Amino acid sequence: MSGASSWSFREEDALRIQGILAGFLGEAGARTALLVDRTGQMLASVGENPEFDPVAFASLTAADFSANDQLARMLGEPEFGALFHQGERESLYLADIARRVILVILFDNRTTLGLVKLRVRSVVRALSELFTELFDRDNSGEPAFQVEEGFLGEAEDEIDKLFGV
Repeated sequence: MSGASSWSFREEDALRIQGILAGFLGEAGARTALLVDRTGQMLASVGENPEFDPVAFASLTAADFSANDQLARMLGEPEFGALFHQGERESLYLADIARRVILVILFDNRTTLGLVKLRVRSVVRALSELFTELFDRDNSGEPAFQVEEGFLGEAEDEIDKLFGV
């Protein structure tokens, strides 16, 4: 996504998001659900608190999804709507929400990829509808949330520090 975010959360939006994600975690047996803006900003975290730097994680997640968008285009696909990263003990499932937000599911071997994928479909649908409402509402002239101009540069600097560049 290019450009800054131009939408906002209200308290009732945050509560709806939290309810959707908490319900999903219970159904899927996943540990944590995160929402990350395509610009690399952490929007929400539900479930177990992750043991990593959320700013760096959000930046890397956005970069990962952007890189995979480019790979999809190279293969003639408009996008990859979901990504999966499997580790020995921990895994990530990432899904696109309304082309502006990334849902990140953290799970371990207490559940399966199949169960996560089965349960995430309805969550993606519900969150896509919710975020589309937010975008439409904020494009109607109401005050909108804005990402600071220097945020993306700071995020890139943070990624460079992580990798010792």
